[in-house]
Amino acid sequence: MNIIVAITGASGAIYARQTLELLLASNSVERIALILSDHAEDVITAEREQLPESERIERYANNDMWASPASGSARWDAMIVVPASMGTVARIAQGVSRTLIERAADVMLKERRRLVAVVRETPYSLIHLRNMVALTEAGGIVVPASPSFYFCPESIEEVAMSVTQRAVAMLGIATDHPAWGDKEYAKY
Repeated sequence: MNIIVAITGASGAIYARQTLELLLASNSVERIALILSDHAEDVITAEREQLPESERIERYANNDMWASPASGSARWDAMIVVPASMGTVARIAQGVSRTLIERAADVMLKERRRLVAVVRETPYSLIHLRNMVALTEAGGIVVPASPSFYFCPESIEEVAMSVTQRAVAMLGIATDHPAWGDKEYAKY
């Protein structure tokens, strides 16, 4: 599979790093297009994260509308926006394509390919909710960054991975989260 990973300036760079790590660990992922919004790098630095590097990762500038993710004929199989700011979700939901992230998402929707948005906001306003509904009605998958705790996570890394693993699974890529099999559920 060929996957587009878009990172916006929303808080949650850990989700982006973990997504790239899971995709790189998957034998089914051949190449990854990586697109960062204007503020994504600032958030990644502020949150003290570092993205993995690999020869399978191709970086594209968010203002490069000639890049292959901007075209449906380029055959990217799926896209994940992680984390997805509500501004990006709004523009995608309304069909606004001013940047490569927005255009690539538009391509996923028009070509009926998988588009996953890992939204990072709380609480949601009515506008946020309507945009997420519009994105879902257009064929996108909204994955709120709402971690689970029933496997008794022992670190922030494990808490975040409960979201990341679920989001990557929505792309159609099987992943294993080590905590699922290694921990017992809390006794009631």
